[in-house]
Amino acid sequence: MKADSIIRWFMPREERFHELLGQDTVNLLQGARLFADIAKSTSLDDRRVKAVQLKAIEHNGDQITRQIFEALNTSFITPLDREDIRSLATTLDDILDHLESVAQYLVLFELKDSTEAMRQFADILVSMAEAADKGTRLVWDLSNDKEIHNAIVRISELENQADALYGTVIADLFRADGRDPLEVLKWKEVYDGLEEACDGCKDYTHVLGNVVIKNA
Repeated sequence: MKADSIIRWFMPREERFHELLGQDTVNLLQGARLFADIAKSTSLDDRRVKAVQLKAIEHNGDQITRQIFEALNTSFITPLDREDIRSLATTLDDILDHLESVAQYLVLFELKDSTEAMRQFADILVSMAEAADKGTRLVWDLSNDKEIHNAIVRISELENQADALYGTVIADLFRADGRDPLEVLKWKEVYDGLEEACDGCKDYTHVLGNVVIKNA
């Protein structure tokens, strides 16, 4: 192997990680938008079709995560801390897993109602995914630290909205007189999954913030 080839192998492969994490956040955003369509649909058949589509997006996210891990294992030097890259990829994967699980709950439990709370959660998650995508695209140039901080703050504000919404909807769910207890449990699973997806977005900002601090 020539000396210049050896040097290139040891050099940081920033473009590789930049491209893969960019694909990952775009995939999450696509999944969040599709979930919003599912949340706003009142047709169980339509939800079944879109849940299959969301499963495909989730599978694509798994493939991207695998490629990121493979890139970590074959790169001697990485543009960001190795564990931070791993955490970014893992957290994005977890968020999409939660969304796909909720979509499956709606189908398996045969829930065709489009509640106001679920639609609000869906809109919050789309906005969170948009901010995560923006922050990730900016993180490769840390002169953008102010804009990255704004994206982190935006997600934090949205997560606070989600927390308040979750508290309200769970209280209403268990306060409803004469409601079928089984239906209450089904919807609680749905809202728990949505809350976990929002928490995952907040966890993502913690990693993103650590990247900025470490590389300031």
